[in-house]
Amino acid sequence: MPQHIGIVACSAEGAALCYRTICLEGTELLGRHNHPEVSLHTHPLAQYMEFIYKNDWAGVAELMMSSAQKLASAGADFLICPDNTIHQAFELVAHRSPRPWLHIAEEAAKEAKRCHFKRIGVLGTRYLMEGPVYPEKLKAAGVEHRMPGQNERIRINQIIFDELVNAQFLPRSLAYFSEVIRSLKDEGCDAVALGCTEIPLLVTPDSSPLPTLDSTRLLARAALRKAVGT
Repeated sequence: MPQHIGIVACSAEGAALCYRTICLEGTELLGRHNHPEVSLHTHPLAQYMEFIYKNDWAGVAELMMSSAQKLASAGADFLICPDNTIHQAFELVAHRSPRPWLHIAEEAAKEAKRCHFKRIGVLGTRYLMEGPVYPEKLKAAGVEHRMPGQNERIRINQIIFDELVNAQFLPRSLAYFSEVIRSLKDEGCDAVALGCTEIPLLVTPDSSPLPTLDSTRLLARAALRKAVGT
């Protein structure tokens, strides 16, 4: 029997994409209409943001732990979190979690290395782009990285929280992301990490000036492989 996947969710659209990917792509491994058992728990995004605004990552960790405990009680064998930003609290959670975790940025870094990318542009919330999550994992994989400039980070953050998490995917915002990705390409990046789980719902491989590392789907696929033992 495949292992039971527990999803520690934060924002709805990214979590839904992760869940949907597990269910739809599970059929490739397990057969028609089949996928591993999946449970999902989320506290309201507002509760997470209350702590994030205060730079209180210990508070974020407690919300993640609360979800982890509920999912363990529901029978989950291991956990994933389809939210890049709150991985800044990952080290405060993993060592005391009732179940093991996969790390979203680690999966993106593995894919970057597998594809022989040398320099990755990283897009996400302001907290993600200005935090340690991707720099640490990419460095460990031997991959360089670049972040957008300050004004670009502010605008990207605004688009994420005003539009993407609310399921608004606007042409003007896609145009802006494409412009930023072109700038990263000019800086020598050979791929871009979509380090907010909602960005792949706006920026697709066909619309991006650079190859994309879709963190949401990469995490979902890693969870599938782990669940079925491949």
